[in-house]
Amino acid sequence: MSETKYCANCGDQINKEAEICPECGVRQPNETETKYCANCGEQIDENAEICPKCGVRQPGATTSQQPVYQQKNPGIAAVLSALFVGLGQIYNGEILKGIILIIAYAVSYVLILILIGFITTPLLWIYGVYDAYNTAKKINEGTIVV
Repeated sequence: MSETKYCANCGDQINKEAEICPECGVRQPNETETKYCANCGEQIDENAEICPKCGVRQPGATTSQQPVYQQKNPGIAAVLSALFVGLGQIYNGEILKGIILIIAYAVSYVLILILIGFITTPLLWIYGVYDAYNTAKKINEGTIVV
């Protein structure tokens, strides 16, 4: 009788020799796989949470299981959003959110004619800059995936 193990992705019980989980289709890690830093590409210990070379927190899976995500510069995201609301979100990969902010900002700008825009326009601008900066930081930490 073959030994069993549990899928690293879905937790379903699978055959010990299985390379791919029959339930979710995710390739299973094995002892011979090597883990590399998602930021600098340096070979690191498979249990490392932070790369000893560049100091970036690791997503927690081998590169064969999880794609490497491009790091985002929070400063660039904030500046883009400061120049034009929504550009920072688009830079971060949140295209729909960026488009919605651009439309909301345009509507708010028109509302200046009936005075409410004097309140909503600066609030949308501040929110856009704040959100773009924090989202870029969370992407780099691996907290959110866009």
